[in-house]
Amino acid sequence: MNIFRISVLSGTVLLAACNFAPKYETPESPVANAYKVSSSDAVMTAADLGWQSFFHDIRLKKIIELALANNRDLLMATKNVEIAQKQYGIQLSNLFPKVGVSATQSAQNLPADMNASGVRDISRTYIAGIGVSNFEIDFFGKIRNQNEAALQSYFATEQAQRTAQINLVASVANTYFTIRTLEEMEKLVSETLGAYERTYQMTHARFKAGVASMLDVNQAKLTLDSAKSALAETQRNKAQAMNALELLVGHALPTDLPKAPKFGADVLMDTIPAGLPSDLLTRRPDIIGAEHELKAANANIGAARAAFFPSISLTALLGVASMDLGNLFGSGRDAWTFSPTVSMPLYAFGALKNSLDVAKLRKEVQVANYEKTIQTAFSEVNDALIGVSTYKQQLDALREQTAAAEQSLRLSTLRYTSGIDSFLAVQSAQVSVLNVKQNFLSVGLASLQNKVSLYKALGGGWSATDVVKK
Repeated sequence: MNIFRISVLSGTVLLAACNFAPKYETPESPVANAYKVSSSDAVMTAADLGWQSFFHDIRLKKIIELALANNRDLLMATKNVEIAQKQYGIQLSNLFPKVGVSATQSAQNLPADMNASGVRDISRTYIAGIGVSNFEIDFFGKIRNQNEAALQSYFATEQAQRTAQINLVASVANTYFTIRTLEEMEKLVSETLGAYERTYQMTHARFKAGVASMLDVNQAKLTLDSAKSALAETQRNKAQAMNALELLVGHALPTDLPKAPKFGADVLMDTIPAGLPSDLLTRRPDIIGAEHELKAANANIGAARAAFFPSISLTALLGVASMDLGNLFGSGRDAWTFSPTVSMPLYAFGALKNSLDVAKLRKEVQVANYEKTIQTAFSEVNDALIGVSTYKQQLDALREQTAAAEQSLRLSTLRYTSGIDSFLAVQSAQVSVLNVKQNFLSVGLASLQNKVSLYKALGGGWSATDVVKK
């Protein structure tokens, strides 16, 4: 792709002449020079880190490979790049004359009363040759600026494809982690359901023995039914998440995928190299693409300005001519035509002026879009960095909360069987244990997805292997 860029860029200077496009200047970055949360200033940034290195789960890696090969959205983005490349090739061809072979015959019938000889005369002329038709000489840079706009649009489409790949990798990872979390949630609720069932049987037996009330039995049944409802909800969510993953992958998951590691193990990089905000301008594809769109809008201003000036086009033919088809290619039949045409706009009822104004306004729109893209990227990175710095503290607190809730359940159960407290205390402790464990799994999922979001926000995920920054 680099060789292609070099060749097409060199071709645009073959007909160097006037160019009315404004001098392009990159707008100043509208964000601070540092993130709100301190980050690593390592030489490598997340955008240089291939997703094969970022993710450690071998099952997830295989699923990402399948998605990159079969996802329909990414396929459409790839085809759009090919379309943009072909469109640029069409625009580039306008810089060069179109040469073609032509053959014509003309016949004339001259009545006798219009002929000096007084005899009706039918004459024929045959011409064949190689010619150039309506080739516009780009003195004022209109075609070259249109070509530059098409080139920049092509480059922007390339970056859109990279952005689509980054989004796909992140979506697959987030959905996969959601499924793994729901699997753990299903195990938790199933185990809890078993414990609630045993508690219910114990309470019911105590009721028959006359040491527990029907209220205790109903409370135990209420807790049991609540767990059954939670299990059904978890199973539904897991099945729907699996459907979402298969949609991202593009087909059903194969049965021979590698075995997933134990949940909670080291599934991705713990420390993500964030670098500096300035790295986003050169490493995040959507920002690079927005600048290419801005450059295209800048070139369109040059094309709109050039429309105010004369347009010069050439039509020429070099070949042979004869009054007789049989002698067309005989010696001494050389012929040529040369027809330059100059057209100069005089008054177009404001169309040219309005076209130029539109081109300028579109550039202003692209400047705002470029600046907003930078601001959005900066905000996304800041949000993810804040998450990295706080999720660990939240998970540590939830671990302690889980230990305290489990101890409270043991004590409540002991006090109930000893006849000190009612079953209401046991029920409350059971609900607390389940809630805090479910919350721990949910926050753990959010922590994983936050790291994926940071990796994505920094421009990582468009490459499978690490990129060496030169």
